[in-house]
Amino acid sequence: MLFDKVLIANRGEIALRILRACKELGIKTVAVYSQADKDLMHVKLADESVCIGPHPSKDSYLNVPAIVSAMEITDSVAVHPGYGFLAENADFAEQVQNSGFTFIGPDADTIRLMGDKVCAIEAMKKAGVPTVPGSDGALPENDPEFCLATAERIGYPIIIKAASGGGGRGMRVVHDAESLISSIDITRSEAQAAFGDGTVYMEKFLQNPRHVEVQVLSDGQGNAIHLFDRDCSLQRRHQKVLEEAPAPQLDEKARQDVFDACVKACVEINYRGAGTFEFLYEEGHYYFIEMNTRIQVEHPVTEMITGVDLIKEQIRVCAGEKLSLKQSDIKCFGHAFECRINAEDPVTFMPSPGLINTYHPPGGLGVRVDSHIYSGYKVPPYYDSMIAKVVTHARDREAALIRMRIALDELVIDGIKTNIPLQNDLVRDEPFGKGGVNIHYLEKKLGLS
Repeated sequence: MLFDKVLIANRGEIALRILRACKELGIKTVAVYSQADKDLMHVKLADESVCIGPHPSKDSYLNVPAIVSAMEITDSVAVHPGYGFLAENADFAEQVQNSGFTFIGPDADTIRLMGDKVCAIEAMKKAGVPTVPGSDGALPENDPEFCLATAERIGYPIIIKAASGGGGRGMRVVHDAESLISSIDITRSEAQAAFGDGTVYMEKFLQNPRHVEVQVLSDGQGNAIHLFDRDCSLQRRHQKVLEEAPAPQLDEKARQDVFDACVKACVEINYRGAGTFEFLYEEGHYYFIEMNTRIQVEHPVTEMITGVDLIKEQIRVCAGEKLSLKQSDIKCFGHAFECRINAEDPVTFMPSPGLINTYHPPGGLGVRVDSHIYSGYKVPPYYDSMIAKVVTHARDREAALIRMRIALDELVIDGIKTNIPLQNDLVRDEPFGKGGVNIHYLEKKLGLS
C-alpha cells in the first residue's frame, strides 16, 4: 500500500523531481519552504504548502521540529528528504519514525553505520567490497609510534580522514613521516570543530584515480539490484561538475565483481531504498570510499540508460513493497551525460544570485532538463548555486556528447551569470572526449592545482 500523502523536505530541482514522481504514483504532496522560497515551482504545484521559517537553513530546512509539525498538521504519512539538508541525518530519520511517520530512505541505524567512515569501511570489508589499504579502524590518540608504523606499512603518500567528514572536508594528505603526527593532530582538531567528532583514520593516497560510483536499489527484505555505474571524475574542490553513465574504459571483470559485491552488501546491511557506493578507481582496481544513503544529484544519467525511475522505486520500497525489479530486468541502453548548471561566475566561481530575465531550456530527442527555474524567478543567495541539470542520452558515448553540445548551445539563462561557458568548454575538451580522465584533471585544466 503506497503512501497517501508525502511531505517533501527539500527545495529546488530535487523537490520538483520528487513531486512529479509522487503525482505519477497518485500520492498527494506537501511542500515545505522558507520565506525566501515562496516562489519555487514545486511550492506552486504541490497539493499543500507550509512555510517552515526564515531563509537560514537552520531555521527552516534543517529545523526538525518545524518539519515534523508540518507533517502533523497536514496529515502526511511520510517524508522524502531528497539530497543535502537532512537526507543523511540519522537523528532526523529516527525522530520521523518515533513520531509515527515513514522516512523515505534507510533506517537510522543504517544511516549512522554508513555515515561513520570507519564503521562503513569495516562493514564493506565484511561484505567483500574492495577498500583502500588503511589503518583498519580509527587512529588512537597519543600513540605516535602506532601511527608511524601504520603509515610505513601502508606506504606514503597517505591521507588522514575524519570519520564523520564528507564533501571533501576533513582530509589531509601526508607525504613523509616528518609531518605525519602534526597532520593527524590538526585533522583531528578540525574534525572535532567541524563535525563534533575528532575520530580520524588513515588510508593510502591514490595519486591519479577516477571517481566511479555504483547505483543500487534494495528493499530491506533480502532483495537488491545494481543499476550499473557512473563516472563523476570531473570535479572542482571535490564537488562534481559533469557526470556520465556508464563509466567508460573500465576493466570489465573488476566492474562486474564490484557490482556483485555492492548488491551483496545491501543485503547484508539490510539496506532499504536507493543508494550509491562511491569508489576510487585506479589501474584496474576499485577502492570503496563511502556510501551515500540517499538519491544522488546525478541519478538522471542512470535513469536514462536503464529506463528505471529511481525516485518512484525508492518510494515503493520505503512504503514496504518488495523490489519489483530483478537484476535480469536491468539493461544498459546507450550512454548519458549530465551537466550541472550553477548560478555562478564561470571564471571566479563566485555565486551569482538574482533575477532570471529569460529562461529557455533545450529540447529534442534524448534531452532532459531537471530544473525549478523559470523566466521571472529570482535565485536567492542563501542556498546551493545549482539551478538546473541538463541531461542527454544517445546510442553511444560520442552521440550523447554531441547531443550535449547542441543542448548547451540552445540553453538560455539571462539576467545572472552561470557556468554554461565552462560546461561548453568541457564537452568540447579533447582528453575528456576520449574518456577516462582522473579526478585531478579539471582542476589542472582550470589552473587550480
